[in-house]
Order: sequence, then structure tokens, then C-alpha cells
Amino acid sequence: MTEQDLHAALRLLREEVGNLVKTVPGPVTSVSVRLGECSLEVSWAGAAPEAPPAGQPVAEDPGLAVVAAPLVGTFYVAPEPGAPPFVRAGDRVEAGQTIGIVEAMKLMNPVVAEHSGEVVEVVAADAEPVEYGQELMRIRVDR
Repeated sequence: MTEQDLHAALRLLREEVGNLVKTVPGPVTSVSVRLGECSLEVSWAGAAPEAPPAGQPVAEDPGLAVVAAPLVGTFYVAPEPGAPPFVRAGDRVEAGQTIGIVEAMKLMNPVVAEHSGEVVEVVAADAEPVEYGQELMRIRVDR
């Protein structure tokens, strides 16, 4: 690797770490990066909010389950722009079915239904930034 390549790699790494730090909940207290063997450690003050367990019933209606964001990112209701959404309110879903996507650092992470049932409400809007544990949709669980 030439010195120019090394500087370009470090510049790109610095950009990506900067983007990552912006998504961490709470103030960052330390960042450690190592290029050889690719290591990254981020520490921040306070813990991330406790996510409601995905698929657990909502308190006001024990028949409803909340689907929560599995990570910080951008929520998408469809696999690509202009495509029909994975699900709409009123649709039936099966456990394991992809019902949305959360994009984080250019990676598309599927959001899957943990229970079979009917989608009651899609709470998060398409292309909305979401936090870890944020409610994305509600499903009336089959009995």
C-alpha cells in the first residue's frame, strides 16, 4: 500500500467513524480505531434506551405486538424507491416475513415479523430516521 493509498484509507475511515459517532445515542466519551486487523471501539455516556422486546404485546391492548427498530438508522417501507411497500395496515403477515428495512451505514437490515397476524398500523414513515427500540408498526397477533 502506497503512502497516498494509506492517507486516502485513513481519510475514508475518519469520515465513516464520524458518521457512526453521529448515530450513537448520547454523548461519545471515547473512540478507538485501529486500521491493521480492523478494530473500532466507541464508548458513550449513558446506555441506549431499552427497546421493548420485539413482538411483545402493547400494554393498552394485549392482542397487539410492537415491532421495534433493531438499530439506529433510516426506516424504509419498501425494498426500493417506487416499489410497493412490504406491508400496509390491514395486510396479513407470517412470522419471519420481511416487513420493512432499516438502513444503517449503507447496509440494508431487514425488519421481520416475529408473529403471524394482521398489521394494524405502520407507525414510522417511509425514509424516517429511527432510534434503537423505536416503534415501527403494530401487529394484531393471531391467537
